[in-house]
Formats: sequence, structure tokens, C-alpha cells
Amino acid sequence: MKILLVLIFAPLIALILLYFLFPGRLVAFGRWLLRRRGGLTLRRITVDGRAWPYLEGGDPEKPLLLLVHGFAGDKDNWSMIAPYLTRDYHVIAPDLPGFGENERNPQLAYDIAAQTARLKGFADALGLQSPHLCGNSMGGWIALRYALDYPDALASLILLNNAGVKGANDSDLEIQAASEDYNPLVLANLEDADRLLAMVTHKPPFIPARLKPALYADALKYRDQLDGVFWVIATEARDHPLNDRLGEVRAPTLILWGRHDRLIDVSCVPVLEAGIAGSRAHILEHVGHVPMVEDPKSTARIIRDFLEALS
Repeated sequence: MKILLVLIFAPLIALILLYFLFPGRLVAFGRWLLRRRGGLTLRRITVDGRAWPYLEGGDPEKPLLLLVHGFAGDKDNWSMIAPYLTRDYHVIAPDLPGFGENERNPQLAYDIAAQTARLKGFADALGLQSPHLCGNSMGGWIALRYALDYPDALASLILLNNAGVKGANDSDLEIQAASEDYNPLVLANLEDADRLLAMVTHKPPFIPARLKPALYADALKYRDQLDGVFWVIATEARDHPLNDRLGEVRAPTLILWGRHDRLIDVSCVPVLEAGIAGSRAHILEHVGHVPMVEDPKSTARIIRDFLEALS
């Protein structure tokens, strides 16, 4: 009986010790568990002298899904949705330059054309031919630009709350950033994390206080660099949206949005749907800006239904 009790309670005790003594290791362990659950493996490839970390999962013989994260995000933004995709798809999710574990060089150009060209170089280096290209937020803008710049290099386009298009209504983010002296997407300090999480998600998850320093360490460490990137893309979104070029998209396109997105207003959906011939749109009524995190199961189902209809 004593041995049985030890076996039952030892993992719980270990987690409690990690939480209080080594919260950073607990966060790393949680990240590892999510990757394992999704069948994802961390890999790296050097492209033009730059090391690209990426997550890969699923059977390489199955249809390819290339997943592109948004501003201040990283490859692990896709770990929660991966279990619903890797059974039937070959999934690859990189860190873009400027984010995650990729190069954080503040001197790089971070406009959308430059990041799109880098993503194409990454895809070419891995030999990724005609992927189904899926992007969220800034990553969706890059995916949309990819479809315009390399129309024969993708099988389909999946846009999740993508930036780069102007809707009928301004979002909370656009209103707050209009003065160009306040960036709502960078953290001032750890106490600011709850505000940011509430802005990005419709129903923010509870984050224990002891885990916040580890979870938000990079956001604070690279605050100035992220702020610089934000204003580059915010200015481009304001001055050069892709509304007038949507008719050039030839790839089959899925548009998926969270009704309560405060960063990019849901009024962008009819603009995209009208502009991209034959596109399909779906609005999730209970999520905000990151549907693959807020409701990964429903998001995956919509993506799978779209892709199955193409086959």
C-alpha cells in the first residue's frame, strides 16, 4: 500500500516542487508535453546563414500543412491544434526571423514582403512543394502575400484572423495605436500580462503568478525589438493593405475568424470573402484573435473539412 501511495503521489509532489522551486522548468516541461501530445519534434535548418527552428509532425507522405505564427508568437502557437492535424497531415511550424528561437536581429527588414521571401526560402530549403499554407494574424498576412507572390507554390490558403486587410470597422488595437506612441501588444511589465492576454483572447485562461516570469521572459527581454517590428507592420497595414489585390489570389482559400477579435476586426471577413473568388468563410462565435489556441478542436475541424473538400 505504501508503494502504491508513493507511485500515486510522487508525480504530484514533483509538480508542486517544480511550481514553487523551478517554475521555469515546469513551463518547459509543459511545452514538451504539448509537443509530445501533438506528435511534434523540434528540428533546425540553416537557410541563407540563418538557423530556423521548426516543429514537425505527422507522416511526410501525407498532405503538407505549413503553419505561420503571428506577431510576438512562435512555433508553439500551433502545439495545441497539432493533435487534431498530425494524424492526417504532415505539419511544419517554424519560428519566423525576429520571433521565438530564430534570429532576433533588430537590423533586419521586417516588412511583410521581406518575411514572405524568407518563408519561401525556408520552404525551398526543406523541399516543401505546394504546401497548404495556413497563417494567423501577421502570419496570415505573410501567407496571403505568399499566395500573391508565389501563386504556383501553394496548394491552398488558410487565413486565421489575418492582418494586412482593412475592414469596415477599426479594431481596438487600431484605435489604441492610432496616436503612434502606444503599442498595446508589448508588455510594460509582468503586471501588464493580464491586460494583454485579455486583449488577445476572448476568455483569458488563468495564469498562476509564479509561472508568469518564465512564460513572459522573452516578451520582456525583447520588448524594444518587438516594439520596432510592430510599428513597421502597423504602418504597412495602415498605408498599404492588400484589399485591392485580393482578386489576384488563385489558391483555394479558407477564411476563419473569431467573432470577438480585438486586434483585427471581424469586418475584414466580408472584404476577404468578396475579394477572393470562391473563398469560404467561417466565423467562430466564442473566440478572439487566436482560434487555434482558444478552440483548437473546432478550428482543426473547419480546416480539415476545407482540405477534404479539395481532395
